[in-house]
Amino acid sequence: MADTERRHHGNRHGRSEAARRAVLQAADDLLAEKGFAGVTMEGIAARAGVAKQTVYRWWSGKTAVLVDAFVEDLAEELTPPDHGRLALDLPAYLAQLAHVLSATDTGAVFKALIAQAQHDPAFGAGFRARYLDEQRRRDRLPLERAVARGELPAGIDVAAESDRLVGPLYYRVLVTDEPVGRDYTDRLAHDFLDRVLNQRGW
Repeated sequence: MADTERRHHGNRHGRSEAARRAVLQAADDLLAEKGFAGVTMEGIAARAGVAKQTVYRWWSGKTAVLVDAFVEDLAEELTPPDHGRLALDLPAYLAQLAHVLSATDTGAVFKALIAQAQHDPAFGAGFRARYLDEQRRRDRLPLERAVARGELPAGIDVAAESDRLVGPLYYRVLVTDEPVGRDYTDRLAHDFLDRVLNQRGW
């Protein structure tokens, strides 16, 4: 059999999307169960039911697998709602973000990756580059839509305001471990709307 055929058919999953998804799910599960140090490429392959060579064919190491898994999970689980009004969109999005960060496997993976980033500057730089830009785009979307609809003034600093909205959630989730339930996220949204709209006379 030609070498190219062996690479393509080296295990029962081949290069299929099902195998890729199995690897990402295995990485998620192992990170949540064992923490960053407990995850290995061998363990990921065994949990996914694929050959180790298959995993290395697609990813250079465990950090690449873990970050890809996290980024894909977050994109699936965290979609800013669009109800046509900021008064509905903002509380819903903040509640969604708080839930993902504090009460899901994706949130547990996020905490583990953030912890690893404190000890490994190279990993931290790569993780932030892969994750932060896309996440900030999601965070800004409710405000950007509101500006486009004329609900917020065109001159508002959307990037700064979105950071002020989500920053307290990350602080509670990562530092104080205080609750981030719906009462809290609704209060963040209400305080923002009250401050921004009243301050500008809208």
